[in-house]
Amino acid sequence: MEENKSNQEVIRMPLIGDDAPAFRAKTTMGPINFPEDYKGRWVILFSHPADFTPVCTTEFMTFATMQEDFRRLNTELIGLSIDSIYAHIAWLRTIKEKIEFAGMKNVEVNFPVIEDLKMDVSKKFGMVQPNASTTQAVRAVFIMDPQAKVRAILYYPLSTGRNMDEIKRMIIAMQKAEEEQIATPANWQPGDDVIIPPPGSCGVAKDRVESQDEDKYCLDWFMCFKKEKK
Repeated sequence: MEENKSNQEVIRMPLIGDDAPAFRAKTTMGPINFPEDYKGRWVILFSHPADFTPVCTTEFMTFATMQEDFRRLNTELIGLSIDSIYAHIAWLRTIKEKIEFAGMKNVEVNFPVIEDLKMDVSKKFGMVQPNASTTQAVRAVFIMDPQAKVRAILYYPLSTGRNMDEIKRMIIAMQKAEEEQIATPANWQPGDDVIIPPPGSCGVAKDRVESQDEDKYCLDWFMCFKKEKK
């Protein structure tokens, strides 16, 4: 029994705040060296179970049509599948030449897709979960900041397509929070009012509640908002 335990491979998924695991990989856009090749940029690394699957096809088309939106947010996309480069290329060519979905057609995928036949990258990020599948990566999304720190993690079951607008909203919200030292409330969208972090002392709390600043308002001493200019 003890021998079986010792032979089991322990895979630890990186957590929010951790340094993202470094890796080198072959991709559809040539070799990449992460994080060296992405210094100073945000990165979305997302996995999918396999090429030539319908849910993944819709996701790749949607990400590809939004690539420039993400680049305007200083964010790069990296896809991953436990398939070969040749399978990736054949699949991406099929997407461009044959698939029309939700008004999208002739879609060219210009972000790198990692070949991960040995599951080296997938295991580093905890993307292979045995109770879901021992041979396929689950639908994972890791968002890394310009210092290659893990800032957000999303996991979806194999059957459920991701919401790319939500991923974009998260990037905008995290960048805004970092730049302005604020937080964003539930269902926040760009342009909505934002939350001022709770005060650290009674004096600050009192001053904040009694403030006449027209750009700020409080619902209680611990819950104050900053108005966004419309």
